[in-house]
Amino acid sequence: MNVLIVEDEIMAQKSLARMLAQHFPDMEIVGYTTSVKGSVAWLNNPENRADIIFMDVELADGECFEIFRQTEVKAKVIMTTAYDSYALKAFEAGSVDYLLKPVEASALKRAVARCRMSGGHVDADIIMKAIGGTVQKKEYKERYIVRFNDRIVPLLVSNIAYIYSEEKNNYLVTFDEQRYVIDSSLDVVSDELDPSKFFRISRSCIISLQAITSIVKQAGGRLRIMPKPAASFEMTVSRSRVDDFLAWLEK
Repeated sequence: MNVLIVEDEIMAQKSLARMLAQHFPDMEIVGYTTSVKGSVAWLNNPENRADIIFMDVELADGECFEIFRQTEVKAKVIMTTAYDSYALKAFEAGSVDYLLKPVEASALKRAVARCRMSGGHVDADIIMKAIGGTVQKKEYKERYIVRFNDRIVPLLVSNIAYIYSEEKNNYLVTFDEQRYVIDSSLDVVSDELDPSKFFRISRSCIISLQAITSIVKQAGGRLRIMPKPAASFEMTVSRSRVDDFLAWLEK
């Protein structure tokens, strides 16, 4: 089976490729794309053919759902993302399955098995209930172990104001204005934190609800957040996340 991987994070590309090679030696990765534009171009090329597409939701130039608006997708699609909030849209777009990052081997095997089924059709209601059950029962992180010089510091999640990426490093900022370098990626951290208390406003920042003091509307529909403690960078909500962010604030 030919596989196309639509993913703009190189580490995520490599991780998925390794898992496919390990568990499905009959599959061949025939292409990688990182954007809506590049994916549409690949799919419109008559020389390219994919049986399965692993498709990240948030790409370099927008959400993957735009691909379905711009071209016909004949392959079976398995969507991958750190956000469970995209599940309904994924199935509406015709996705066979929906994998939350970091992708687990058991979930990957389930998704591929569904793709091998005749027609690749699944009951979206059953999957939605399964996803909902997993989210409800999940236990979220309560503390992180961080390093500060020669000290190891246990840090309660309730003291985290925001986490952000800058110059290939990931930083955690506390309400008492301490900053620590953390090893985990924002994809991993986003999956570990309670989504009722933390929101990933962009690819490079996750913020606590308690850290938001005010929000300023900007041109183009973007939102700028004024956090406490103050950030050393302009904290804005990605255009693709604005609606979800506002809905999260109202919960």
